[in-house]
Amino acid sequence: MNRLWHALVAIALAMALAACGSSPPPGGDVAAVELRWYCCLGTGEQAEQVKAQQKVIERFHAAQRRIRVKLEIVTYDSARDTLATQIASGNGPDLAGPVGVGGAAAFHGQWLDLAPLIKSSGFDLSSYAKGSADLYRIGSVQEGIPFAIYPSTLYYKADMFEEAGLAEPPHKYGEKYTWPDGRQSEWNYDTLRELALRLTVDKNGKDATQAGFNPGEIVQYGFEPARDDLRYQGAAFAAGSLDAGDGKTVKIPDAWADSWRFFYDGMWKDRFIMTGPVFETEQFNGDGAAFFSGHVAMSVNFLWSTYGVAGAGDDWDLAAMPSHDGRTTSPTSADTFRILAGSKHPAEAFEFLTYLVGPASQELLSAYGAMPARTADQDAFFAKLAEQFTNKVDWQVAKDSVAFADNPHSESHTPKYNQTLTVLGTYRSRWMTEGGLDMDAQLKKMREEIQGVWNRS
Repeated sequence: MNRLWHALVAIALAMALAACGSSPPPGGDVAAVELRWYCCLGTGEQAEQVKAQQKVIERFHAAQRRIRVKLEIVTYDSARDTLATQIASGNGPDLAGPVGVGGAAAFHGQWLDLAPLIKSSGFDLSSYAKGSADLYRIGSVQEGIPFAIYPSTLYYKADMFEEAGLAEPPHKYGEKYTWPDGRQSEWNYDTLRELALRLTVDKNGKDATQAGFNPGEIVQYGFEPARDDLRYQGAAFAAGSLDAGDGKTVKIPDAWADSWRFFYDGMWKDRFIMTGPVFETEQFNGDGAAFFSGHVAMSVNFLWSTYGVAGAGDDWDLAAMPSHDGRTTSPTSADTFRILAGSKHPAEAFEFLTYLVGPASQELLSAYGAMPARTADQDAFFAKLAEQFTNKVDWQVAKDSVAFADNPHSESHTPKYNQTLTVLGTYRSRWMTEGGLDMDAQLKKMREEIQGVWNRS
């Protein structure tokens, strides 16, 4: 990898010099180019992460004298607005990251197409997990090089299954679930619902399938979705997009509608998912994720949830994602570094980007707690991750889940992207706080509202 990077350094330098029609003076140095690295549209703002990023820059500086990089830290809550202001004023940075598909989609059309630079440099994409490069391709534009991926899996607490006399969920994709009476079921969301009802328990020890169960006194919930984005919830059932395909028409994918009904009924009818007000309580909201509280039997979430999962105890493990209508999907968060199309130094920015995803990648991935997209680095990553926990975790589940990544990605660009997110956020909040809603009517109204947003000039 170091040999490849040094080769890329030479190529990028030649490209930069060719662009300005000059060559380096004999025995002299090329004037240093100043690059600005913008963070944090995703992770990267924590003190230890900032320290790791600065060390990476220092090593890059030590390896050559032609490029100097300045790290700009803007907290996540302000990062989108600040970057938008910089771009609008013509003062945008050279590259940004780590940033995921959603963060990048908010700046659709502002990212440099890396395909020509990848081709001219001979950068090898074959070392990455199959399909991972597609997560960074928007239409014909290759916005990024694979770096960090966070597949979704099913987190579960083994002791809750044991206490209920239930077998643990399947770890291998394609396996069926076996019930205590020996019958087998497809590992899908219908099976998960049946399990979740049995694993939802009130203070008197009654589960949600038993007479006398008190939904007002639940102490253990059977299932918890990742509730911060309706698109993610939809993609857990199947990959899809709100764009019907013409860039103008809104269409809610059938699987997304099924997913939203499943979650809504799970909260207000079946009671195996906590409502919004319950989720906000100190008892159940463990560091922002209910599974961390230790009072939830199963939860779907990205791999980065390992940052707080120790709060759930030392009996948790990973299982395969359930299927829906015969299809299995693992919504996958994919972070990388992107170059702004307005960068005045694209060749140098690409040189630094290849350093970040190459020689510096393992240190950065460790700081971010991210699974490497490069398959050769994954075993070492999981070995180090395992050292953080006393329980034995089946990390192979996460590796296997990459093959089921959602494509199209749920966070991909749509018309009026930010305004669309606002509408989705309004419905998400309403569904978590209001019972008794007619979901068919809700979905119809949602589609009409988003279409109205898209129709505005």
